[in-house]
Amino acid sequence: MDIYNIEYNTEREKLIIPEYGRHMQKMINHTVAIEDREERNKVAKSIIAVMGNLQPHLRDVPEFQHKLWDQLFIMSDFKLDVDTPFPVLTKEKLQERPEPLDYPQNFPKYRFYGNNIKRMIDVANSWEDGDLKNALTLTIANHMKKCYLNWNKDTVEDSAIFNHLFELSDGKIDLKGSNENLTDSSNLMRGKKKKHTTTNSNNSGKKNYRSNRGKKRY
Repeated sequence: MDIYNIEYNTEREKLIIPEYGRHMQKMINHTVAIEDREERNKVAKSIIAVMGNLQPHLRDVPEFQHKLWDQLFIMSDFKLDVDTPFPVLTKEKLQERPEPLDYPQNFPKYRFYGNNIKRMIDVANSWEDGDLKNALTLTIANHMKKCYLNWNKDTVEDSAIFNHLFELSDGKIDLKGSNENLTDSSNLMRGKKKKHTTTNSNNSGKKNYRSNRGKKRY
């Protein structure tokens, strides 16, 4: 055996997508070198079929087929010139930076309410005045009160919640002069206190084995 002809992975070409293995990479490299376009297309479709067999439950899904063709072009270092049922993926397209995502609205003064509260308030502002909007407004206010209490507070006046709601709605929702009463703080905190009591009762039921450590057994 000629040990000098043995190939070592450290000396081989680096795999672009290692999950498909070296034989698949060699097949793609061979396809790139085929001069006849018709034959090249035929071999490329065969490679796609082999790649799809690795996940047979997805191989006929259009979105998955698109992914396979994109991976084929990536593994060919974008040198493969074949007919594809999908837009050809280019290196420039792959390296494009995505559009930056908008950061969610943030109100440092009232972080305990969360960003969803502002979205709910915006929805309420878009509704016409009426019973439905009033019901939604009170629901939002009660939820704000619950969030406030969960932020390590035992009680909060309804007037404080109304002031915050007025500020977050840009003055469009004004309950400061109304006679509406929000849910009592004790009722909103009942679930939290019940959970805390259950936890303590479970801990009290644990056996104490330390008291028996110092006793001798005969």
